[in-house]
Amino acid sequence: MHYLYILFSKSKNKYYIGSTSDLEERIKKHNTNHKGFTGGIGDWKIMYSEKFENYNLALKREKQIKKWKSRVMIEKLINKV
Repeated sequence: MHYLYILFSKSKNKYYIGSTSDLEERIKKHNTNHKGFTGGIGDWKIMYSEKFENYNLALKREKQIKKWKSRVMIEKLINKV
């Protein structure tokens, strides 16, 4: 199984969109002190996820959501649940 996921950081007031095969481990990694957009924050929480049969489908969905470039649309997706 592969996942599309959306994280939110309260301290940054930002969303992060990604895909992975191990959702739990990936979130732990985001909350460590590493280089990159999510590094050093430590308060990333999962807000939304979708399951896919393979990596290519999860990545396709990730790219689709990133193309929106719209916080409003991301929040509408999250709040549908």
